Amino acid sequence: MTRSTRNILIGLALGIATGLFLGEYAGVFKYVADAYVRLLQMTVLPYLIVSLIAGFGSLDTSKAGSLFLRVGILTLVLWGLALGLVFLMPLAFPTVESASFFSTTLVEESPTVDFISLYIPANAFQSLANNVVPAVVLFSGFVGIALIGIKDKEPLLSGLLVAEKVLARANKFAVRLTPIGLFAIAANTAGTLDTEQMARLRVFLIAYGVFSLLLTFWILPGLVACVTPIPARRVWQSTRDALITAFMTGELFVVLAILVDRSKELLEEHGLKEPKEGAPADIIIPTFYNFPHVAKLLSLSFVLFAAWYSDTVVSFARRVQLGLAGIVSLFGSMNTAIPFLLDLARVPSDTFQLFLATGILNSRFGTLAAAMHMVVLALVGTCAMTGQLRLSGARILRYCTITVVATGLTILAMNILFRVRVKSASDQGRVAMGMQFHREPKQKAVVLSELPKELPPTAGTSLLVELRERGRLRVGYIQGGSPYGFVNDKGDLVGFDIEMAYSLAEELGVGLEFVPVHLANIVEVMNTSQCDVFMGGVVVTTRMADQMAFSSNYLDETLAFIVPDHRRADFSDATWIRKTPGLRIAVPALPYYVALIHREFPDVTIVEIPFTTQSVTDYFEGKGEPVDALAYTAERGSFRTLIYPAFSVAVPHPVVIKLPLAYPVARHDIEAARFLSNWIDLKSKDGTIKSLYDHWILGQNARPPKKRWSVIRNVLRWVN
Repeated sequence: MTRSTRNILIGLALGIATGLFLGEYAGVFKYVADAYVRLLQMTVLPYLIVSLIAGFGSLDTSKAGSLFLRVGILTLVLWGLALGLVFLMPLAFPTVESASFFSTTLVEESPTVDFISLYIPANAFQSLANNVVPAVVLFSGFVGIALIGIKDKEPLLSGLLVAEKVLARANKFAVRLTPIGLFAIAANTAGTLDTEQMARLRVFLIAYGVFSLLLTFWILPGLVACVTPIPARRVWQSTRDALITAFMTGELFVVLAILVDRSKELLEEHGLKEPKEGAPADIIIPTFYNFPHVAKLLSLSFVLFAAWYSDTVVSFARRVQLGLAGIVSLFGSMNTAIPFLLDLARVPSDTFQLFLATGILNSRFGTLAAAMHMVVLALVGTCAMTGQLRLSGARILRYCTITVVATGLTILAMNILFRVRVKSASDQGRVAMGMQFHREPKQKAVVLSELPKELPPTAGTSLLVELRERGRLRVGYIQGGSPYGFVNDKGDLVGFDIEMAYSLAEELGVGLEFVPVHLANIVEVMNTSQCDVFMGGVVVTTRMADQMAFSSNYLDETLAFIVPDHRRADFSDATWIRKTPGLRIAVPALPYYVALIHREFPDVTIVEIPFTTQSVTDYFEGKGEPVDALAYTAERGSFRTLIYPAFSVAVPHPVVIKLPLAYPVARHDIEAARFLSNWIDLKSKDGTIKSLYDHWILGQNARPPKKRWSVIRNVLRWVN
């Protein structure tokens, strides 16, 4: 073990120990970690430009053609190996169900990738300033290829080679700080990692991590040993410093220069000669950096993981389509590609949040495999271009046999582990029904069990004057109207509108009573003054606005369909709904709802159901008439799918219809409605509505946060 490797491992170990000791207090090391990563990035893009221009410029036309032909074939082989692991990974998964809170991604159109802007720079300096790597690489390659045909190019090439050495030396100086940088990264990660969230995703985390390690330590270096005289062990030993750095930073870009140097050293060590000018390793890694590497392709396994997680069947044809479309889409951003591929495979798009949650660890393992991918391209690609490959049927058979056996044993071991350790049911329903107030009210309200007699009005006085004289505010709500008003598993009445009612009563300085009201009776209850205000997620419709006085709207909901998981992708496409004959849609018996569905989807059969929470529950439980979907709102539907995870919410793009929510008041009291409108505006500006929306609709802090375990808190008791 070299001294530098030893120092890196010491820094890594000390960082983990520090993070575990300090817990969330180790978050201060984030600044040092970010500074270290930026220092590594500082010289890489200029190095990429210089090495590409110099590398291409030193080639002749035939060598350039050989580069893309032979290294391109090698890239296809590596893609094939990665896709094989992607399609084998589900064999390790057990059975589980899950769902998630409402996400704004349900109603947002997926951004399209502008491949022209991504790869063809109108302004190369702008691409350089904005770190648009694909455009910078294309510009550098374009200039380098143009330099091939120039006769008097030696002075320019000499200057570029000097600049390349200077930048490589500067990068080596930054690399010397690796033990310090990795100490900071490890301390921050170990101290602040959300272990509960990671535990819920451990199936994908373990599977992706294990397959990344299999690629890094056998499949990729084994391929090098199979077709070149370089043993797999030497590949690990020579690149271990770069691999550790790549793993801890999660950045492939920062180790490109190191990988080039290590690859050239390995080639020289084993007598594999490179041209003095235009060394293939100097060109291959920068050129193919922007092609999807094995770690990106391995990320396609998340789509199959999400399908397993949501109990969605992905056919063989869909898997083939996923592989082909995945390669193309992964030339762009992962965060754009994965939602597109989820829709392509007809997997619930809300699982994309799980992909984002796994990034903190999987990016490390993925970068490890990506770094080895670059080394294989440099080593095998150089041998292919210089005619030094050593192909042997016996060696290839041995490599394939070991790879198949190792992969099979790995899948079997993971499957056994997951069967023992992973629970088969989702706990999101329990989390939803266990939600508590975002801000605990100062005093509890009185919750009535049934509708009381009407409140006798005082002649000529407004509702506001009456409730101040009476000393209490009576608020109507809908039983089971989650997430706006429902009884949690502790027996407390909670929800978005329940908490808004507490806020209103406290600011008016009056007591608070809640009374249950059936949806169908809202108009009668409000107009007979049995309640002062109704706060339970009431959608304003034309007919209801004519029958009651409303405040201004405080939230907008989105018209959506609730469908079985495997049909989410179908019902997310308005064109598919319109073209598919025989669809039956359950619609709550509100004329406004029925008219909307009929207007947008005139050929579906509308099955009207009672306008009650029980009728919605009956749909989830398979009762009532058989239908293909339930017309509902995305926000309420998402909360319900937490309890019934076999269902998903589908917004029929591009038809995105908003439904406003407002508070009706008693006796057409315009003054009270105006007061509530002003109060809603105030609550919007002071952040109350947003914080409650984040908590009850988006599910932020749905589970009470627990303090991170640390030695100073849980062992030494130095802090609370």
